[in-house]
Amino acid sequence: MQCVILAAGKGTRMGDLSKTLPKPLLEVSGKTLLEHKFDVLPEEVDEIVLVVGYLGNLIRERYGENYKGKKISYAEQGSINGTAGALWSAREILRDKFIVMMGDDLYGKRDVGRACKSSTWLIFAMELSEPRGGKILASGGKVEDIIESDEHNSPGLVSTNLFSLDVRLFEHEMVPKSEGSAEFGLPQTVLAASRKSGISLELVQTNSWIQISSPEDLEYAEKVIGNFDV
Repeated sequence: MQCVILAAGKGTRMGDLSKTLPKPLLEVSGKTLLEHKFDVLPEEVDEIVLVVGYLGNLIRERYGENYKGKKISYAEQGSINGTAGALWSAREILRDKFIVMMGDDLYGKRDVGRACKSSTWLIFAMELSEPRGGKILASGGKVEDIIESDEHNSPGLVSTNLFSLDVRLFEHEMVPKSEGSAEFGLPQTVLAASRKSGISLELVQTNSWIQISSPEDLEYAEKVIGNFDV
């Protein structure tokens, strides 16, 4: 089974930390953000597909073609056109079922294991008091809609960008994350493909997600990583 990790972004909000280092190579508790994800992958994942872009050569040099017995393959995201665009960069490498994670965020081992064992499409989401970006509207464990905004007026669910998917996704077109956007959103694309294909998309709520967007997030992760669901 394959795991795709989207690691192509510039991480501009990290300031000087990401000027000479791609954000996925920043460290928390002595391990890079990538290694935290590598180390929660179960045995059934035998190949890691890294989608790289900004300073991707440093990621290639660090990990080469193997990590603790798991094969590593690489795909290059040419233009930075969103999370769906990043995944589409790897479509020629992917065979059947796969899971997807972001290259900078931290995920719980149990959630990753559940994603790997699922027989249907899954999207993992977390309840936030001040959600930003795509707010998920759900009913009965199913995603009804995704509302994109920098400011939402109430608490709500946001995608963690941990997915269980398969190659049938690529039979459908990418969807902009909001009207007029040049970026294609993976949550929006998966939801649209699910509707068109009739493939069930199940929502899984989690508390085991640390989003790393700023230096402050790194500091927070250092404080809580010992109690994190890994």
